[in-house]
Amino acid sequence: MSKVVIVTGGSRGIGAATSLLLGAKGYAVCVNYRANRECAEKVVATIMQNGGNAFACQADVSREADVINLFDATEERLGSVTHLVNNAGVLFAQSRLADIDLERFNRVLKSNVISCFLCSKEAIKRLQPGSAIVNVSSRAAQTGSPFEYIDYAASKGAMDSLTKGLSIEVAASGIRVNAVRPGFIYTDMHADGGEPGRVDRLAPQIPMQRGGSADEVAHTIAWLLSEEASYVTGAFIDVAGGR
Repeated sequence: MSKVVIVTGGSRGIGAATSLLLGAKGYAVCVNYRANRECAEKVVATIMQNGGNAFACQADVSREADVINLFDATEERLGSVTHLVNNAGVLFAQSRLADIDLERFNRVLKSNVISCFLCSKEAIKRLQPGSAIVNVSSRAAQTGSPFEYIDYAASKGAMDSLTKGLSIEVAASGIRVNAVRPGFIYTDMHADGGEPGRVDRLAPQIPMQRGGSADEVAHTIAWLLSEEASYVTGAFIDVAGGR
């Protein structure tokens, strides 16, 4: 089976690292982006320069029409979709729950949960036996991220529930659904939250005494997508240095 993967939010951070790794492993890659076309095109160019096959596709994956167009465009350019990485998401400035307004909370849920729901829904209409979905959750789903990102943590908790339920629904169809839960990873997302140096500040609290890299998360995602994980579904792998 030719491997065709859509990576949502594939222009930077974990999404970009995952796109690059999967491209090197022989997947044809759709690098999805919402606004950052330049970064998405750079990821595509790197994959192509290394002998892979990829293209960038703009879509707001919290909108159903955009998701359908994303899958249609991928099938037209690369062939039938066989794998999906639900990575798109947003994070806003650190805040206590009492100071988070409804508009922000809704934006987080829309970007992080609705996108996962819509892409998963469209995927299972098209995927064949042997296909796989990996959702990029977060350790915040377990910690709750108090005083910082309770809204983000809540959205990732919802993603975990979606992962578990969907994995059972489609298991008999030969489609696997798993998730990774990154911990403190060096990505630009911490700058979005207002503290670019957050990982370094919190590193002493991590049993391994360091933050993780986007590449380390990408390798875990790639394993879950691969045939090496053919008997793994409904599982969650924490990529968090023991925290």
